[in-house]
Amino acid sequence: MPYLFAHFREKLTPDGEQVYFAVSKNGYDFTAVNGGKPVITCDKGEKGCRDIDIIKLKNNSFVIIATDLCIVNRMDENHNINWSDISSNGSKFISLWKSDDLVHFTTQKLIYFGRDDFGCIWAPEIFYDKEADDYIIHFSATTKADNFQKMAIYYTKTKDFENFTYPELFFEKECGVFDSHLVKIDGTYHLFYKTCAKPLMNMHETSTDLFGKWEHDFDFQKYMSTLYRPGSFEAATTYILPDGKWCLMLDFFGCEKEKMGYVPFISEKAGDAHFHQVNQLFTFPYGFKHGGVIEISDEEYNRL
Repeated sequence: MPYLFAHFREKLTPDGEQVYFAVSKNGYDFTAVNGGKPVITCDKGEKGCRDIDIIKLKNNSFVIIATDLCIVNRMDENHNINWSDISSNGSKFISLWKSDDLVHFTTQKLIYFGRDDFGCIWAPEIFYDKEADDYIIHFSATTKADNFQKMAIYYTKTKDFENFTYPELFFEKECGVFDSHLVKIDGTYHLFYKTCAKPLMNMHETSTDLFGKWEHDFDFQKYMSTLYRPGSFEAATTYILPDGKWCLMLDFFGCEKEKMGYVPFISEKAGDAHFHQVNQLFTFPYGFKHGGVIEISDEEYNRL
């Protein structure tokens, strides 16, 4: 069962904030595609992208989306970044590409959802709502209403990635939340996210209703609190391994740009969020940053 990992690389040059691919035959050992160079380079908006996500549609074509942001181009001479300015005055667009074969891509398209009160749209991810036959793009944003103070999760629906509903609130906490990852397993929706403070940590909640009440997972929170520098993990993404185990990837960020990246955790069963860290079982060619994993066919793997 091959996998494709779409991600970016955190470098001190703009070529890191582009779309990269890596593939794996077993979900554990990943190999860089295109010699470790970007498969897509942005030429619109901020001319860089972060927080990559990819989905295989019902018609077997693919859509890639990303945050329209290039941090390197916003750094001063000492590599400092004004995150507050980005959060309140960043891009109101996301970047989008389509592909039929994962080799050829449409030109970069900047998508506007119709709300100019967002401070910046971060970390968009696509979830297919099978019951409603909708693709849901959920993302993090601050709004002008509270002077861009609190991050929350918003969503828009689409059926064709051409027309989008007006964004509405999906999930919030008083402390602020960002980096949402949404998956459905055996009738239960799983929402992973990170809180902005008190504590600054990755969280997990479940629900049987996509737009209903969410139940907080205190066991997951307790385990996250035991990690080394728990506030340095973000950008959760999950996938089911060929042996049926559930893999959670959390992006560990830091100043050693090339060495930092995704850290793997495993649960013995998909849908059971009792994870444990297993760095030694996985191999990566370099530090993968905020991305998404999908299953692909053997033909698609060989083509890549």
